[in-house]
Amino acid sequence: MDTKQQFEQVMAECRDLFAKKLHDYGAAWRIMRPISVTDQIFIKANRIRSLEVKGVSLVGEGIYPEFMAIVNYGIIGLIQLELGFADREDLTSDEALAYYDKYAQHSLELMLKKNHDYDEAWRSMRISSYTDLILMKIYRTKQIEQLQGETLVSEGIDANYMDMINYSVFGLIKLKFGE
Repeated sequence: MDTKQQFEQVMAECRDLFAKKLHDYGAAWRIMRPISVTDQIFIKANRIRSLEVKGVSLVGEGIYPEFMAIVNYGIIGLIQLELGFADREDLTSDEALAYYDKYAQHSLELMLKKNHDYDEAWRSMRISSYTDLILMKIYRTKQIEQLQGETLVSEGIDANYMDMINYSVFGLIKLKFGE
């Protein structure tokens, strides 16, 4: 199985979870401002790092579901950046899934371009490095948010969300398919 197929397979798992949560909760996340989405991703990435350092989970859930959550919150973040936050749930499940598919496709396209240029270097990296890179991207995003999105030379919040999604997918691929 090549990288594109592996990417699509783990993204399908993330989408399935997203769809199930849409069923259970609706699009309640529409009230979240992007800064809150960034903080939610931080919580997930910080937990992954904590589990990597401590080597044990007292809650029982491991790293895999946390990477899935980062993928899904990253896509939520991209949706929120496009639509703005709402005062109430204002998307049907079908509409939310259409946005999900749009940004999953954008993430795949970005990964394929970068994978070409970097020659699949991610495969030689440790999963813990993805965690650190995601945390770095979160801190960059928080700084850009403090600057109200006004950067001089850097990519925007959307690019950072997509990178977080892709690093998480790399972690999921390695956890699912091995080295």
